[in-house]
Amino acid sequence: MAEGIRVGVIGLDTSHAIEFPRRMQAPDVEPAMKVPGLRAATCLRFATPFQNEEQLDDRQRQLEQWGVKVTRRFEEAIEGVDALMLEINDPAFHLEYFGRCAGLGLPVFLDKPMADTIANGRKIAEIARERGTRVFSSSSLRFVPALEDARAAVPRPALASVYGPLGKAPAGSSVVWYGVHAFEMLQRALGRGAAAVLTKRDALGAAVVVRYPDARRGVVELTENSHLYGGCLRALEAAAPFVVDLSRAYTEQLARAARFFRGGPAPVAMEDTLEVMALLDAAERSYQSGREEPL
Repeated sequence: MAEGIRVGVIGLDTSHAIEFPRRMQAPDVEPAMKVPGLRAATCLRFATPFQNEEQLDDRQRQLEQWGVKVTRRFEEAIEGVDALMLEINDPAFHLEYFGRCAGLGLPVFLDKPMADTIANGRKIAEIARERGTRVFSSSSLRFVPALEDARAAVPRPALASVYGPLGKAPAGSSVVWYGVHAFEMLQRALGRGAAAVLTKRDALGAAVVVRYPDARRGVVELTENSHLYGGCLRALEAAAPFVVDLSRAYTEQLARAARFFRGGPAPVAMEDTLEVMALLDAAERSYQSGREEPL
């Protein structure tokens, strides 16, 4: 690998298909933001409801300036690469394209959210096990330093409240599509074991209460027309509020993907990813029903 790990990017309908290659090889990327040892070699372009053709054309031109071969043929996108990054904004496409990538002998980063439903998330995990595919999936918000500092200050929180945007999905569930960022922070803070979710709509978006069987409590606030992230972790005798600085979020996530591609352990356990997906699925069901929904 004279030029490092050659990465195939699957999908072009998300800004991440630009932002990750930028940090690999853009000539003008700030040195502190660059992740060495990776090079985006190919990108598979196809249409989804999340981008129109003109926007895809703009992204293709940018990638081609950085030496990325953009193709509409899957076979060309996987030819000669060492790892794959599934960068598909529409989670309804994740099961299909992961199924095409699994079993190729290549490590896979599956960008957030894992899938559109928990049922399809479980199918992805099953395919990965059956075909021996190394894969991890996460939001970049899982790794931000502000959250890690709060976890260090309150390592065993009984209560966690987090907030983030509620973007409007062009197709499918907005809670699943963009709520994933805030739910990743919550699951990172409180760990596994959530039992049920109650989502309440309001004029600003949605407020979600996550119930745990051992007296822990999680609260997720999803706000429309806001792009702020943060929260507070609390034990009965201590509290650690935090506000997220997103400036290095992509770089931190890509650095973890690079270590994984080189053979390191997955930075997120599949069991954690599946719980995030189950939380999102339950939150969407509760958003529609107005009732508490089990995981």
